[in-house]
Amino acid sequence: MTEQRGLMHILVTNDDGVQAPGLLALVQEMRQLGKVTVFAPDKNWSASGHVKTMDRPLRVRETVLADGTPAYTSDGAPSDCVAIPLLGFIKEDIDLVVSGINPNANIGHDITYSGTVTAAMEAVIAGVRGIAISLDSPEGHKGALDFSTAAIVGKRVAKKVMIEGVPDGVVLNVNVPYLKEEKLAGYMITRQGLRVYRDALDARIDPRGKPYFWIGGEAPTGVFENGTDFGALEDGYVSITPLQLDLTSYKAMDALRKWEF
Repeated sequence: MTEQRGLMHILVTNDDGVQAPGLLALVQEMRQLGKVTVFAPDKNWSASGHVKTMDRPLRVRETVLADGTPAYTSDGAPSDCVAIPLLGFIKEDIDLVVSGINPNANIGHDITYSGTVTAAMEAVIAGVRGIAISLDSPEGHKGALDFSTAAIVGKRVAKKVMIEGVPDGVVLNVNVPYLKEEKLAGYMITRQGLRVYRDALDARIDPRGKPYFWIGGEAPTGVFENGTDFGALEDGYVSITPLQLDLTSYKAMDALRKWEF
């Protein structure tokens, strides 16, 4: 729901569910920049990609976050949780959509799977500025994650977007090292790196003798090149990657025009 603070109206969402601690940390920092509306899924939609639900009705209900902050939640996907308020459920204009904080990095090819990133993309498609915030937490981390640095980074990036603006059709994909704020090496504008997936198919048989499958495998890695999102995180920098919605490969167009049909 909406909090009356300041002039800028910020919609905060995520793909981990409305009660995720990363969302709460982000909301608490965004309050310092303006009015905040929280609208997030009622369950975890991690790795859902850019889903828009059109085959069933969507339900919206009111809830509260762990600190008492009022919020809206829906049984729709992360993209639905941006589309519903932007299409008129929220009567006031929304100036900025911030999605996160995801508990793992969204770098390289991850962006095509990420509900966090595609929620921000949904905003940009609708003509609203969008930012995705993710935390590069350690593999196998035990206990509660500390989202404080990522939340502060999210606030700083959002403030810059408010002041400087962002080109049309561009989503900012922000990934934050798992460090205390004072330990960050700085902020780096990066390009998308190369993700290396090590997926494996685990085939099993259920008690009725029918096969079923898990997609598992080892944790993905990446190619740590200078100037990439991977490289920036490895060196302790916040990675800010401008992603464009135009996926056209203009270089490939020149080659394909030589084809004869």
